[in-house]
Amino acid sequence: MEAQLYDARLCNLGEGPLWHPDREQLFWFDILGHKLLSRQGEETLEWNFDRPVSAAAWIDRDTLLIAGADALMRFDVTSGHRELICPLESDRPGNRSNDGRADPWGGFWIGTMGRNAELGAGAIWRYYRGELRELFGTITIPNSISFTPDGRFAHFSDTHKRLVWRQRLGKGGWPTGEPEIYLDLRAQKTNPDGAVCDADGFLWLACWGSSSIARYTPDGHCQTMLALPVEQPSCPAFGGTDFTTLYITSARDGLEPKEGALMTMDGATLSFNTRVSGLREPAVIL
Repeated sequence: MEAQLYDARLCNLGEGPLWHPDREQLFWFDILGHKLLSRQGEETLEWNFDRPVSAAAWIDRDTLLIAGADALMRFDVTSGHRELICPLESDRPGNRSNDGRADPWGGFWIGTMGRNAELGAGAIWRYYRGELRELFGTITIPNSISFTPDGRFAHFSDTHKRLVWRQRLGKGGWPTGEPEIYLDLRAQKTNPDGAVCDADGFLWLACWGSSSIARYTPDGHCQTMLALPVEQPSCPAFGGTDFTTLYITSARDGLEPKEGALMTMDGATLSFNTRVSGLREPAVIL
């Protein structure tokens, strides 16, 4: 398996890839560029915002839920119309949204963090049928939000701590009990970023700063480690007509200029055929 260049636009901080299953179209973000990006065939698409935007879920064929720095909003991809769904930490102006993903119940999990990654300034929230509730607090860099195929567990991480937790889910998809450590990556100094589960329940984890993505078994063993032509892969998402294509965003923020063609792809969006099937992202129910 070898990664291919999917989109050559270089994001300062690429994040939040979402394959819209009805449109068969990939959307992703440049958080620091305040942009939503996409493409249809060879046509590149781009929408500008007045604040950082980081993650999305699909509501219907033409409408996305988008997480902005201080709000969740409804966004029409055909007209560009934006409508407030609810505020998000509007009382914490130093924060912004980060990693997020829809859950199997039609809810949406979204992490927040300090704009300068201030220690413990962030949290993970869940929006579900009109209610926004904080699930976990005092997180520095929330990432790895993902869900097992059977809906029994959610994953999330704090990149700063190099830990990925597994959280049992109960009625309506709400957490029940305390989260347990699923991956402890401190010894190998791996920085967990975005993640997604495949149809077999294996976790694909972007390893920030390590030029790689890893596939972990349900019991937490690293089965595969794939090298990538970018230093800072940020988040994976399954897509394509049969959901076997893995798309990966990346970032160039914080990198010093380097020589050699390998590093010219930092910030680009990649893809490769995994030969395993991913899951159709569920729609969010407002």
